[in-house]
Amino acid sequence: MPAPSDFTRTLAQLASKVEVRLAAQLDACAGRGADRLLAAMRHAVLNGGKRFRPFLVIETAALFGVTSEAALEAATAIEYVHCYSLVHDDLPSMDDDDLRRGQPTVHVAFDEATAVLAGDALQTMAFEVLASVRNHDDPAVRADLLLELATASGLMGMAGGQMLDLEAEAAQAKDIDVQRVQSMKTGALIKAAVAMGAILGHARQAERDALTIYSENLGLAFQISDDILDVTGDAATVGKATGKDSGANKATFVSQLGLDGARAKLHQTENEALAALEQFGNRAGTLRNAMAFMSSRKS
Repeated sequence: MPAPSDFTRTLAQLASKVEVRLAAQLDACAGRGADRLLAAMRHAVLNGGKRFRPFLVIETAALFGVTSEAALEAATAIEYVHCYSLVHDDLPSMDDDDLRRGQPTVHVAFDEATAVLAGDALQTMAFEVLASVRNHDDPAVRADLLLELATASGLMGMAGGQMLDLEAEAAQAKDIDVQRVQSMKTGALIKAAVAMGAILGHARQAERDALTIYSENLGLAFQISDDILDVTGDAATVGKATGKDSGANKATFVSQLGLDGARAKLHQTENEALAALEQFGNRAGTLRNAMAFMSSRKS
């Protein structure tokens, strides 16, 4: 298994490749009008994120011999949805954050109305990219990718999870099914990233089932580690405000399980994710390290 430094290098290399493609796609939109909106979209997207979801698309597809170039369009599509969700999450009507990835959030750098429209435009950009023949020459594959991302983004996925999270703020934190909320709000898009890689790779059902278990636990680990970072991290390292969850009476894994309990839950999810990858042998080494990276992340 590669050392963590090797994994970090691989993640950075793929992030750079995704960044170049995102920039080219957005550059191609220049001259269509609404220059301020495009500038806000660029501010939201081209800001040095880890590109972890695109990484999962590319690396899962690689399990089945798909090149990174062949998976790149689908990878950028899921990043557009992720970035749109961050723009809307940061709005005053949602989490009201001023900092994202170490930079002013879109509504701070521009204005609230522009931020709403930027999020809308990024969401539709994702589906424009997926529907294009440049993404894949097989319309059935494109349709499957579109359905996967749409399902993960909407009522039964990310948007629905965000609604449940907002409703939870008015309830008693101990009464909230935090795992259900976060499996929709955060986990759905991570699960979709892995599923999209499997679709590109024409994975067999047994392989897809194993990858579903892996991705569900990976998404859970992402949120648990995020909750832990909100308590133990600092804004300079994490890249966003910390200590906000308890102040907002949010239901989190830490609020329900305590810090030690959340760490134990994180360890359990890591073990379950790794067990699901056993059938792939050494081919899944990078995905194994992705889980280790998630469990020990600092930002």
